Amino acid sequence: MADLKDTDGERIAKFLARAGVASRRDAEKLIEQGIVTVDGKTLTTPAFKVTPAMDIRVDGTRVGKPEKTRLWRYHKPDGLVTTHKDPQGRPTVFDGLAGRLPRVISVGRLDLTTEGLLLVTNSGALARRLELPSTGWARRYRVRAHGRVTQNKLDKLQDGVEIEGVQYGPVRATLDQVQGGNVWITLSINEGKNREVRNLMRHLDLQVNRLIRVAYGPFQLGKLGKDEIEEVPGKQLKEQLGAKICEEVGL
Repeated sequence: MADLKDTDGERIAKFLARAGVASRRDAEKLIEQGIVTVDGKTLTTPAFKVTPAMDIRVDGTRVGKPEKTRLWRYHKPDGLVTTHKDPQGRPTVFDGLAGRLPRVISVGRLDLTTEGLLLVTNSGALARRLELPSTGWARRYRVRAHGRVTQNKLDKLQDGVEIEGVQYGPVRATLDQVQGGNVWITLSINEGKNREVRNLMRHLDLQVNRLIRVAYGPFQLGKLGKDEIEEVPGKQLKEQLGAKICEEVGL
């Protein structure tokens, strides 16, 4: 294997992320597991630099030259797990996308019973960048929940709230409709912590029975039908991401 100092190219972790194998952080874990090889030799450091001409493999499967960065909107139905392999054998988002898209990873996750907009990309670097709270993009949801709540109570979430020792940031919530024993609420958050929306609703004595993500930053679910996929055109993607992010992810 060529000496690191003498090798032109980019770091292996970044290469694998751009190739859509995994995020840069997860690529480092793959290297730690000893399943990444370059020209037949097991890699031991994520700092090693590679070029597309090298024989780069993950668990025996060759990784080709990174493709151009692409992003798709996917209308995730409920009942799918947002993971590549589920230990419990439940159907996954990526099982459903197999054969319809190249290898992709998701931008964040939606839990099993949450439906709506899920962004998927062939770029680990882009996925990681769009997940960061510092990106400042709001995640907007439509929530149907059993119980009663007033707009005044929802307004109290605007300054953030601590629930069971976890601090949640500012929440913008609007009471849209009362329907039988349920209420419909439109809610926007910026961090997207684990089960954040459900925890916030439970804090208000509401039991979520339907949760739909309708927007992630500038990208909207719109009229995309369940299980439908639509690619974000390259020009629109660059406009929405801005020059700084485009430079970071190689667009």
